[in-house]
Amino acid sequence: MSVDAATVRRIAHLARIAVQDDEIEHLRGELNAMLAFVEQLSEVDVSGVEPMTSVTPMVMKQRDDVVTDGGIPDLVVANAPAREDHFFLVPKVVE
Repeated sequence: MSVDAATVRRIAHLARIAVQDDEIEHLRGELNAMLAFVEQLSEVDVSGVEPMTSVTPMVMKQRDDVVTDGGIPDLVVANAPAREDHFFLVPKVVE
């Protein structure tokens, strides 16, 4: 795939980048080089490679999804400016 000057101008417009006419040819070369590299990557055989999220093998730590109150409700509301039992009191904002 090759990028022409009109495509460079369109990309610059979409990216909201001001590009002078004398810069178009240089940017065209850079974009073509990037696209050539991407095409080169598509030729690599990755059929035996497992997908990975990191370069080091890791196992995600898992725990049971259990809902609790934290076991410390008094400490949770201790610094609240207004409270009742274990609930925060807030001013009414809707009539």
